[in-house]
Amino acid sequence: MSIAYGPVPSRRLGRSLGINNIPPKICSYSCIYCQLGKTLKVEVERRAFYQPKEIAGAVEARVNQGRANGEAIDYLTFVPDGEPTLDINLGEVIELLRPLGIKIAVITNSSLISRQDVRNDLQKADYVSLKVDAVTQDRWRRINRPHKLLNFNGVLGGMLTFASNFKGKLTTETMLIQGINDEREEIYRIADFTKELEPDVAYLAIPTRPVANRATKAAGEEDINMAYQIFKEKLSGVEYLIGYEGDAFSFTGNIEDDLLSITSVHPMRVDAVKELLKKANSGWETIDRLIGAGRLVELEYNGKRFYMRKLPNTGSMKLNVDV
Repeated sequence: MSIAYGPVPSRRLGRSLGINNIPPKICSYSCIYCQLGKTLKVEVERRAFYQPKEIAGAVEARVNQGRANGEAIDYLTFVPDGEPTLDINLGEVIELLRPLGIKIAVITNSSLISRQDVRNDLQKADYVSLKVDAVTQDRWRRINRPHKLLNFNGVLGGMLTFASNFKGKLTTETMLIQGINDEREEIYRIADFTKELEPDVAYLAIPTRPVANRATKAAGEEDINMAYQIFKEKLSGVEYLIGYEGDAFSFTGNIEDDLLSITSVHPMRVDAVKELLKKANSGWETIDRLIGAGRLVELEYNGKRFYMRKLPNTGSMKLNVDV
């Protein structure tokens, strides 16, 4: 296993160099949707897995190699094959990486954030992503399958405490799973809690690769759109994170590519679609063609029409992944 890999393109982080500071597959959760396979060891005690200088050395070597090849690196990202905050040396490693002059991100499942030492370590990062899949205990247990020693209210409280003090860029990620957390009432509860965190962006995600529990299914387009609209009532920054390839923010001048790019990030109301078509000197036949080809889907929410990039067959869940 390589401690440092990439850089790889990330919609959230630009060109991201990944840091594997946890061996596979050690985690505090055993999520039913995990796309890295079944958790081999469910742990909650922080410990050292590698020496801090070993991690920093591997990252520095990869950065130097990338720079020699002219590769841009926007973030050094702790996104290992387990939960990164299990590493008791996380804060020390972040400090060792500072001289490289590259922003540092940590993608955490939030499970250990009730601990002061974990919050202290995360405070040293420039960017932190918190997982918020459920805000009711029964659904949390069903979807995240946490270690038995984890305290649900402690996790929620720890997130609130951390968010109130964090000075960097804060985002959240909510994985929408069919029949567990994609119901209107639960989505409202998650959105209300996420609003308290005041993230820069709240991401709504679905599994994009084969998952640990084969019976797990991603929420469908209707429910994903509903979740977006509910979150948008509460927060200003809301985006999909549904694994499509390429730069979802680019405008190519090709109306079909632009429509698919935009609607893979958020749904477009019919009036916005008409305006974009007008700017491109294109007619509604473009929409009909994309719908007929199974690339775009028409949805309705609160009496209004929206258009979203159609999800592929999520039974196989073989899409590209955004880190």
